[in-house]
Amino acid sequence: MNFHPESLNSGWFSQNNFKIMSEHFDVLDMNNYRVEKLKKIEKKGFERWMELLGGPLAIAVFLLIYYFSNISFIENIKPEQLTDEALARFKQIGGESFVRINYAMLAIFAASIILWITEAIPNYLTSLFVIITMVLTGVTTENNAYAQLGHPVMWLNILSFILASMLVTTRVAKRFALWFVLRFGKNATWIFISFIVINVVLSIFISATTAKATILLPIFMVIAAIYGATSDKRNNFGRNIVLQNLFQINIGASGFITGSGANLLAGSLIAGALGSSMFGFQEWFFAAFPLCILLIIIGWIVGTRIIFPLKPEERIPQIEGGMKRLKEEYDSLGKMTLNEYKSIAIFVVVLILWATDKQHGISQTAVAFMGAVVALLPGIGVVKWNDVDIPWHLMIFSAGAYTLGAGLDVTDLPAVMVDSMLNHFGINASTPFWMLYLGLTFIMLFSGMLFQSKTMRALIFVPIAIGVAQKFGYPVMSLAFPVALLIEHVYVLPFNSKPSALLYTTNHYSMTDSFKFGFTMMVISWVMIIVWGETMLHWLGHTPNGVFF
Repeated sequence: MNFHPESLNSGWFSQNNFKIMSEHFDVLDMNNYRVEKLKKIEKKGFERWMELLGGPLAIAVFLLIYYFSNISFIENIKPEQLTDEALARFKQIGGESFVRINYAMLAIFAASIILWITEAIPNYLTSLFVIITMVLTGVTTENNAYAQLGHPVMWLNILSFILASMLVTTRVAKRFALWFVLRFGKNATWIFISFIVINVVLSIFISATTAKATILLPIFMVIAAIYGATSDKRNNFGRNIVLQNLFQINIGASGFITGSGANLLAGSLIAGALGSSMFGFQEWFFAAFPLCILLIIIGWIVGTRIIFPLKPEERIPQIEGGMKRLKEEYDSLGKMTLNEYKSIAIFVVVLILWATDKQHGISQTAVAFMGAVVALLPGIGVVKWNDVDIPWHLMIFSAGAYTLGAGLDVTDLPAVMVDSMLNHFGINASTPFWMLYLGLTFIMLFSGMLFQSKTMRALIFVPIAIGVAQKFGYPVMSLAFPVALLIEHVYVLPFNSKPSALLYTTNHYSMTDSFKFGFTMMVISWVMIIVWGETMLHWLGHTPNGVFF
């Protein structure tokens, strides 16, 4: 039965009438918005052509680079250019073979990027191809390639999903989100403010942005329906509630080094360059959290006041008794259970240990390990292994990205490419710091429109920033840290991240809507990271002389 809003008197209707009209689909039933029930958006037009051409293009690019190219910066690699690890490999296999594996590395890198962007095959399958191809071409050894599945950041991802499953299974996350919306969501403005708070709080505890999106999606979909927005009837409230949540899910993660595995990977790369393992939660938090909050507030204002301004009728509920339905959902959870209190206690302890990492010296991964063990302990814990939802396809995808990063390390290809690029453009010791800062942050930020993997961007651009800083004698943090703070900007197009792809299936906005809001926020974010380099990062001693002065 179709829903015709023009048949309603003055835009309002009773809950009974609404139920009759939506006999086959109750828009206020949260179960209708479970991820497995969302319609899969069929690729059309340009996206479909990308999917069809991605495979042949990746194969052609691989063969062209590996067998037929003659690239000067690879042919002219000199031992003195290389890091210790790459130099050891150079001496082990000889100069000619080292050049050959650099061609292989570049070919694999280019082909994998094409496959990941076009999604010609599933991303986890691309990662499997990356791993085996790097072994067969001799870029790295089997032990090194396969061992990436045991990378500390991989373990953190797995453990974070265990902790997130604990919140989902005990229904703490759902209870908190519903309570906050019911307590403070009295009108459209307070609804949006409520989700800002909810997303920031969940970002502290859940390092998987996809898990946050999965938890919150049913809640904001019901609220969208209450305010007159459905997948068949778009309005600016619906556009805003979904796009704001997408932006907040990602940017909320940027405020904490534990906000995502990519953040932790960037932190470990920076710590390695600094020669210290004590770059952690506190250093990241003091620089990133205020910027995270400012960007979220700016995004809310830009979205609801400028790009998709709310009409007067969109600022009030369109379904009579809609919030009562949410109250019924909240009441159905019953009283707080012992397991809920346990899960809260586990997370509070984990958070305290994360926030005091500099004092006790225990890594974020080790802390998550202890929390997950306690959560799974029979008789003491709160979740069983069968209740844990670990998306292994994402783990395999990440393992491929880390293997690619290991290959880049052993060949030192990024540093060689950067050196060649700098020489080509005449960038030398006299180049002012501000040009390097603006260039690196620009490339890192707007690459988020092309790359689907935050991990890949961290693996590529953070080492480049470290290499440029070291080459020109600047502190590593002055360039690498601002670049790392931009990892989570993956919200412009549906293929930019898993939450983007997930929320696009709600059909509350078009790709054009997403681009208008997302690209605008990217430009604003670039301006903000420049301002941040001149102010906060300077005050914290990361950019010693600011950006321009």
